[in-house]
Amino acid sequence: MDAPSAGHAFEYLIETLNDSSHKKFFNVPRLGGTKYDVLPYSIRVLLEAAVRNCDGFLMKKEDVMNILDWKTKQSNVEVPFFPARVLLQDFTGIPAMVDFAAMREAVKTLGGDPKKVHPACPTDLTVDHSLQIDFNKCAIQNAPNPGGGDLQKAGKLSPLRVQPKKLPCRGQAACRGSCDSGELGRNSGKFSSQIENTPILCPFHLQPVPEPETVLKNQEVEFGRNRERLQFFKWSSRVFKNVAVIPPGTGMAHQVNLEYLSRVVFEEKDLLFPDSVVGTDSHITMVNGLGILGWGVGGIETEAVMLGLPVSLTLPEVVGCELTGSSNPFVTSIDVVLGITKHLRQVGVAGKFVEFFGSGVSQLSIVDRTTIANMCPEYGATLSFFPVDNVTLKHLEHTGFDKAKLKSMEAYLKAVKLFRNEQDNSGEPEYSQVIQINLNSIVPSVSGPKRPQDRVALTDMKSDFQACLNEKVGFKGFQIAAEKQNDIVSIHYEGSEYKLSHGSVVIAAVISCTNNCNPSVMLAAGLLAKKAVEAGLQVKPYIRTSLSPGSGMVTHYLSSSGVLPYLSKLGFEIIGYGCSTCVGNTAPLSEAVLNAVKQGDLVTCGVLSGNKNFEGRLCDCVRANYLASPPLVVAYAIAGTVNIDFQTEPLGTDPTGKNIYLHDIWPSREEVHQIEEEHVVLSMFKALKEKIEMGNKRWNSLEAPDSVLFPWDLKSTYIRCPSFFDKLTKEPVALQPIENAHVLLYLGDSITTDHISPAGSIARSSAAAKYLTNRGLTPREFNSYGARRGNDAVMTRGTFANIKLFNKFIGKPAPKTIHFPSGQTLDVFEAAELYQKEGIPLIILAGKKYGSGNSRDWAAKGPYLLGVKAVLAESYEKIHKDHLIGIGIAPLQFLPGESADSLGLSGRETFSLTFPEELSPGVILNIKTSTGKVFSVIASFENDVETTLYKHGGLLNFVARKFS
Repeated sequence: MDAPSAGHAFEYLIETLNDSSHKKFFNVPRLGGTKYDVLPYSIRVLLEAAVRNCDGFLMKKEDVMNILDWKTKQSNVEVPFFPARVLLQDFTGIPAMVDFAAMREAVKTLGGDPKKVHPACPTDLTVDHSLQIDFNKCAIQNAPNPGGGDLQKAGKLSPLRVQPKKLPCRGQAACRGSCDSGELGRNSGKFSSQIENTPILCPFHLQPVPEPETVLKNQEVEFGRNRERLQFFKWSSRVFKNVAVIPPGTGMAHQVNLEYLSRVVFEEKDLLFPDSVVGTDSHITMVNGLGILGWGVGGIETEAVMLGLPVSLTLPEVVGCELTGSSNPFVTSIDVVLGITKHLRQVGVAGKFVEFFGSGVSQLSIVDRTTIANMCPEYGATLSFFPVDNVTLKHLEHTGFDKAKLKSMEAYLKAVKLFRNEQDNSGEPEYSQVIQINLNSIVPSVSGPKRPQDRVALTDMKSDFQACLNEKVGFKGFQIAAEKQNDIVSIHYEGSEYKLSHGSVVIAAVISCTNNCNPSVMLAAGLLAKKAVEAGLQVKPYIRTSLSPGSGMVTHYLSSSGVLPYLSKLGFEIIGYGCSTCVGNTAPLSEAVLNAVKQGDLVTCGVLSGNKNFEGRLCDCVRANYLASPPLVVAYAIAGTVNIDFQTEPLGTDPTGKNIYLHDIWPSREEVHQIEEEHVVLSMFKALKEKIEMGNKRWNSLEAPDSVLFPWDLKSTYIRCPSFFDKLTKEPVALQPIENAHVLLYLGDSITTDHISPAGSIARSSAAAKYLTNRGLTPREFNSYGARRGNDAVMTRGTFANIKLFNKFIGKPAPKTIHFPSGQTLDVFEAAELYQKEGIPLIILAGKKYGSGNSRDWAAKGPYLLGVKAVLAESYEKIHKDHLIGIGIAPLQFLPGESADSLGLSGRETFSLTFPEELSPGVILNIKTSTGKVFSVIASFENDVETTLYKHGGLLNFVARKFS
């Protein structure tokens, strides 16, 4: 932000940091005295931003005082918040940037200056969701390579400190030495030496190589497949001020945010203020673990922040979560995460801030805290905040943070009372509610088989899975007949015979989300793999195994610690950097496995160290998906099944026939910490920063336009100018009634944004596939829905295209609905298209928690372009409800205790309602059906800002009009 101008309402609070410093700050504690001292730390950050940005218009003095009076005003008032920066990732970032480009066109059409349209705050876009696993251990010989071209040659490598004794090599494709894979594990008493500023090393010959073959091949395909999108991103970084693009192959958004983008304290024009961020991903909350206020919003709200408007939120309740005790040695960070997730979900923290305190907090490392904070959307909180303390400062020092900045940061945070001193409990904040979690009570666990909140103790895993087979189809059950639960199907794969049954693991992925930022769990996975290989254990070759680290730093410490070849030996080869399996971009399973699953109607399993495991997300034929820590992912891959009791059943046998149990190869906490201290070092963080700042050859050589308006290619199937502004007028028109609307879909509870707008592969029989085929593309070239979010035609056709969508009109999972005027059963898009041609408006009927899961603006944009005027649900996920309003869809809510069922609605009626001229938050509206039934609903607008946006036809129209 600019330095405060003369006449600023709170100019009298500006002070110099110390007598010898030119750095200034708003000394907000002076404003509130004892009121300030009892505010939760997260509310203090909101208050500082309000004071600093108080202009009497977007931020009023009244807003500042409301935040200061948080204790009495919480949950009762709306307040604006100006975050310091914005973070986009490419799946959700591309529609935001495409909308920005389209807005320039709209502003020009209305007579405005398109050059004025650019972000008003720092905006970072990471290209990390484009990666697909075309190549891995199983698929590398036969996978498609549409990108073409030679592999990148090795660059200049740093000096290497070589151990006197060479160790045997497993035969890595990129190693040029003479390798004897049979020697793996015999001479492994010492780890290979660390390399600095190089991605990977052959740990046996100590010959540095540029990247594993799989990484290079996947990156090559990624650039070829996504060239249009990447060129658009590069144009955006050239034309829009304050936009920086982190190119593909660098790392995932959240980890790059932690390791490179986070400031903790901003300094602009000698003014210090807390770092804060919003972005187009619900897991932005990961930076809360660093003491940075941040959470996920939709692309629509993010664009508003980029254009200098605040985020509006109800002044939240803050739940204080007191952590006591310490976890036992066998519990990993993911166990702590899932334990806290389940506890907080049971307590009920939806829409609230969670703030951690207590003696247990100081025992958690920063990576532990960020892992916990990453999962906060899974327990429904807006954010999960860990205030800055000595642990934070030590972490920043360890990762190479500038010492002078670190010193001024500490002085500033202490001056404004944003620094948590664990030795001084006298000034503990007052919270809306306090809950206690004893870390000693947390046991090793996994989560599944269909939802991240369904936690299962590791000791109960076998019995729980068997119970899932028996239960009716639902959130946990599969309803397999008792006589078929022991069925076995034989398969032949690579010359050997294997047996598949219910519970067989067919996908095992250590992926680039949540856990890979935590060296302790990644090193634990590597050490477990090392001990497993030394014991003679193997992973069956038909299992799709993969390792996709969050950044090159993970590759560094896995390589320098010597565990990477053991992971590779078990099939966990690095396939690239970015989201892959977690968003449905896994390599196809073998035909033998697919046929066996179909033949036996088997409930096969995927095990992954991510944060999402909704049914069908990994692969259509994998019905049970479990979230687990990285070492447990490896353990289940070795076992080959989740239908195992690790306490009493062996993983396998060694060459002598001796049973090997999990406890035989599980690394101790001391082992892990020793390796972590030795290999997670400053040079690794420096290497990542250099990689980001230098870019890569493919990105640096990529050509892109630099015109004021983007030169849209009408033939492009990736980037299209969307139709949101087609009917834009300089002034908004009066609200129109919804008359004789048909129900497009009649849905149940917990409809996720994945159900509404899938991010994974495009099915060959889908409406989107037909559109792409008609434009000359082959199925190999379809890419994913996530990659095509810059094309409204594809995304509209992909809306409600999830094969697991259960529409009550159809009676079974299928992306279908009924077009009632004709009685035809059609794809959802085809039915909506017919309705639009007939001029018939549409609504959606739904149950509880409509729009849960990841924030995804196309889950609102898609229905809008299908002609949906309103959604009528029992309750909403807040982020998604904000999206509906932001695009111009009315979020209607049944009265408490009522539902479509209780009102006797079939969904086959038509519905009509009229909006009052003065639309107000929470107004009650009457709906009349074609059967004569009249009932009342709530217009679920929370404040005047939301009603204003709806009157304008959504946020995009509102902002475009301001520039015209």
